[in-house]
Amino acid sequence: MKLSENFTLQELIYSDTAIRMGLDNKPNDETIENLKIVCENILEPIRANFKAPIVVSSGYRSAAVCAAVGSSSKSQHIKGQAVDFEIFGIPNKEVTDWIVKNLNYDQCILEFWNDKEPNSGWVHCSYDNEGSNRKQYLNAQKLNGRVVYTIM
Repeated sequence: MKLSENFTLQELIYSDTAIRMGLDNKPNDETIENLKIVCENILEPIRANFKAPIVVSSGYRSAAVCAAVGSSSKSQHIKGQAVDFEIFGIPNKEVTDWIVKNLNYDQCILEFWNDKEPNSGWVHCSYDNEGSNRKQYLNAQKLNGRVVYTIM
């Protein structure tokens, strides 16, 4: 099933963890609609701007998959409102800076990026179609074994 011109449901629900652990990772109809909205408002504009394929590492994650990967039970991934991705060859900081300047979004998180390694980490971006987008631009880093979020 195509969610938008360049993205399929399969790529936004694929999870190695779900497959390896035998976890159900099938979204309901409402969640599929949320994924379509994320594709239309986040992924498609990014792909059009950078004129390069986006590699999605995580889109929808069921509550069981979120628990298995150590994610929050309140993660927007559970609602199909968030996506983690990279554009190979383009620094993740460049991508997040563009998102912040050009798109309406809820959270844009530069995850585990190191300025000495431009392609390190990944981009997390969410879109809240149920309320107002907060436009939070954050950086996530591990500090003393914990993930710490700072405002960019």
